[in-house]
Amino acid sequence: MKTRFLLAIPLLFMHFFSLAHTHEIESDDCSKMKINSIEDFAKQSKWSMHSRSYFMCTINEGALKDDYAFAQGAGIGLLTVPVKGFQLGVAGYFIFNIVSSDLSKPDVLSGGNNRYEIGQFDVTNPKNKHDLDRLEDLFLKYSYRKNSITIGRMELNTPFMNLQDGRMRPTLEEAVWININQFKKIKFNGAYVWGVSPRSTIQFYNLKSSVGLYGQGINEYGAKSNYFNNIASKGFYMGNINIKPFKKIEINLWNGFFENVSNTALVELKNEITKNEDVKYYQGLMYLRQDAVNNGGNTNQSQTYMSKGTQANVVSTRLGVKRKRFDININYTHITGDSRYLMPREWGRDPFYTFMARERNEGAGNVHAMNTNISYTSKNQNLKSTLAYGYYKMPAVNDARLNKYGMPSYHQINLSSTYIFKNFWKGLELRFLKKKKIKSGND
Repeated sequence: MKTRFLLAIPLLFMHFFSLAHTHEIESDDCSKMKINSIEDFAKQSKWSMHSRSYFMCTINEGALKDDYAFAQGAGIGLLTVPVKGFQLGVAGYFIFNIVSSDLSKPDVLSGGNNRYEIGQFDVTNPKNKHDLDRLEDLFLKYSYRKNSITIGRMELNTPFMNLQDGRMRPTLEEAVWININQFKKIKFNGAYVWGVSPRSTIQFYNLKSSVGLYGQGINEYGAKSNYFNNIASKGFYMGNINIKPFKKIEINLWNGFFENVSNTALVELKNEITKNEDVKYYQGLMYLRQDAVNNGGNTNQSQTYMSKGTQANVVSTRLGVKRKRFDININYTHITGDSRYLMPREWGRDPFYTFMARERNEGAGNVHAMNTNISYTSKNQNLKSTLAYGYYKMPAVNDARLNKYGMPSYHQINLSSTYIFKNFWKGLELRFLKKKKIKSGND
């Protein structure tokens, strides 16, 4: 059976004004608002509506099963006007499967299940085509000056947990998020997360039950991983210090503690050099260190998430230049051969500069990844197109210690475009993505 395959994915969005990310919402000046009735309260609050139409198809090589799906969704949200610094956020969303191939049917030749189209609906129940609704935001936020604390259901966008919004709806968290932003050159953010509703699901799960919903791969000994619902953890804690010592230099320090499982520390340095009004050079350097905590989630190593005593190290770099209409960058990432880099895929995508849509390097070690992105923005800024190419040198597919999902080395090409309408059609976006992936080598 041939393992090289071709993916062609047309992507269509219809996007109207939507609620900002929870931890980025700024408080309004309550003194300027006069609220004399419930009607005033409702009118001065922020309402949102979001609609998305999404068609996707996968064309595999040879006799392997092809798939397609067309999904339609819509949602509504409310962020109340601040009262004594307090705000309430509520939002919900529903999805319909308009038409699709049988996404619950595995491929006859390989035995593999659908990987891409099912992500528009519910990966935990491929036959579910109608009951696809979710209460997404339900939070209370208190703001004082430039500081805030938010508790409830919300969107987080961090290196460890992020939206990964490449399907119908993004990943959401149940958490407490703290933002301290009163100092000029330094900011503090932190969170305690106890629940997650991963992208492509319709329920909220306690943190340990959210890990493994997308698939578990194999353990370091070559047996099928068995950590789903077997991890013991009280939650995920993360903190961030953002420092801007100089105008064009930014330092980000992150630490994520998956209690009883792992600790992940990340340092990122970014710099921008302005040659003139039309040309900007930028660089980025990232180092990540990950260590198992205690037994990695379970004393029984056949049911643990991260093997006891293991560690992972990752270095990622970026060089780029921006002009008026063009943005070009070159990126490189190396995951050392110490062990696998592990972060639950249900929580978000890789934070590395070499990340490309529709693939990840999570679960692997001894990886050399290189890619380049060329982006063009039209003069009126309503059209943006990007051509991206990447080469990903993976460990051997039979190297269980370093290749959790048995992924071979590959080349990948992405072509994407976004068109933003104006005037009467303001709020409408059309997006297109086509991807080709080609296996490299014979392993």
